[in-house]
Amino acid sequence: MRDLPGAVKVLAALAVVAVALPLVALAARAPWSDIGRLGASGPRTALFVSIEVSLAAAALSLVFGVPTALVLARARFPGRSIVRSLALLPLVLPPVVAGVGLLAAFGRRGVLGRGLAAIGIRLPFTTAGAILASAFVATPLLILTVEAGVRALDRRKEDAAETLGASRWYVLRRVTLPALAPQIVAGLVVAWARALGEFGATITFAGNIRGRTQTLPLAVFEAMQTDPGAAILMSLMLVALSLVALVALRGRFLAR
Repeated sequence: MRDLPGAVKVLAALAVVAVALPLVALAARAPWSDIGRLGASGPRTALFVSIEVSLAAAALSLVFGVPTALVLARARFPGRSIVRSLALLPLVLPPVVAGVGLLAAFGRRGVLGRGLAAIGIRLPFTTAGAILASAFVATPLLILTVEAGVRALDRRKEDAAETLGASRWYVLRRVTLPALAPQIVAGLVVAWARALGEFGATITFAGNIRGRTQTLPLAVFEAMQTDPGAAILMSLMLVALSLVALVALRGRFLAR
């Protein structure tokens, strides 16, 4: 392969610097002598809520995102492009608008909220609401990742299994999904990271209630107004969580 032009390399270097500089600045400005404050009840509780919400949201993304990706990549039906646009809309939708939409749908006076309240289910300003908001914005990332994998999949093994009499469900479970495992795991990690960092939809739909809906991003926002040092330390905690996930997957499910 011919070497790339120098201008391309310079632009790539500038992009890397632009991404790395804020992270380096966080580390440089962090009050490392006060790192023990991360063990206080506030940051610790926000961390536990973040882990609970992000993992549950990633699980929801997996349950609903993989079938959606398979349908969008394989099925042919009228209006498929419209359905695909709707499924991916949260990618470009402002998070606050997503939160308002969730309130309109599941709020106390929402389209479905009244019916859910009648059977004792309440989503706004609850941990379940935070999970729903995070899953809403994270699922399209998993859909995109898995859909690309489905489109690139070699269908000869699936065709061979069907020729030998395997049912569609058997082919899906034993051939298609195992072949898509790298894309599914990669999409799951990206969805989890997006859910971990979600702010706008969560604070709009679930609020900022300590111990229930206050995730680390919300705790960082609150701390920035009263304790910037603690906000920086919690931000670095989020960076560390994201890096751990990427390093753990590097070379196994993600391209080097």
